[in-house]
Amino acid sequence: MAMASSRVLMIVVAVAAAVWCGEAEAAPTAAAAAAHAVLSDHGLPRGLLPAGIVAFSHDPATGRFEASLEAPCTAKAEVDLRYNATVSGEISYGRISKLSGISAQDLFLWFAVLSIRVDVPSSGVIYFDVGVVFKHFPLSFFEAPPPCVPTSFILIAPHKQGGDDGSVDGGTALQ
Repeated sequence: MAMASSRVLMIVVAVAAAVWCGEAEAAPTAAAAAAHAVLSDHGLPRGLLPAGIVAFSHDPATGRFEASLEAPCTAKAEVDLRYNATVSGEISYGRISKLSGISAQDLFLWFAVLSIRVDVPSSGVIYFDVGVVFKHFPLSFFEAPPPCVPTSFILIAPHKQGGDDGSVDGGTALQ
C-alpha cells in the first residue's frame, strides 16, 4: 500500500513539474481548432497559423477568413514568423491570397507575406510571396501550429530638441 501511494505521489509531482516548466500544452481553443481545420480542408498545413487563436471566422462562399490572437506574437522555428493580433486573407484550395498580418524574417529583415501557396502537395514545398521574391520552404516546417510568444512593443519616446514650448523634433525608439 505504501508503494502504491508513493507511485501516485511521484506521478502527481511529475505532472506538476511538467506544468510548472511549461512542458504541458494547453488544449487548443475551439477557434484554433476551427482555423486549423479550415487550413487542412484547403490542402494547407495547420502550422501556417499559430496556437493561441482566440477567435476565428471563415466565409466559405468567398474564402475570406480572419483569425484573432490575444496579442501580436512571434513564432520561432525553422522559419521565424511574426503575427499581428489579426491575421486575414482569402483561402482557396492550396492558396491564401490577400494575406495581411504575417511577416517572415530573412537575413535580419522582416517582410510582409502577401500570399502563400502549395502548387503540388506531393512536392513537399510551400511558397511565401514576400513582394520581391517567392521564398520556398519544406511543408514539414508547418506541420503543427507553432507556439507564439508575445512580441515586445516598440515605444517611441519623444525627446526635446528645441524651445521651451515643449516642441518635439524627433524621438528615440525604445524596445
